[in-house]
Amino acid sequence: MAWKDFLNGTEEDDEEYEERQPVRTAPAAPAGTSIALYEPSAFDEATAIADTIKKGNVATVNLHRLSKDYAQRTIDFLTGVVYALNGRIEKVGHNLILCSPSEVKVSGRITMNSD
Repeated sequence: MAWKDFLNGTEEDDEEYEERQPVRTAPAAPAGTSIALYEPSAFDEATAIADTIKKGNVATVNLHRLSKDYAQRTIDFLTGVVYALNGRIEKVGHNLILCSPSEVKVSGRITMNSD
């Protein structure tokens, strides 16, 4: 089918196109896995985040409500938690981290520069 025909195609052409497309599936996360969102306002809330990760779930943590010192303390604590679980911790934005246990595979890369 030529490009100009693509814009003026019929439903039959659309069906033929859909049949030829390979099916792409994302790798499945373990059953029961969830993503929890946190915005702690005190360091004491870090234990609840750690419990989430220990249960095999992913925690996305927005640190913007914490002072710089408490945000760093929280990151240090969660780094220890994910290390002990063979997990992964990633910075995914300004004051935003993603903590995942070893059972959950995280793919892709977020760059922080403006390129």
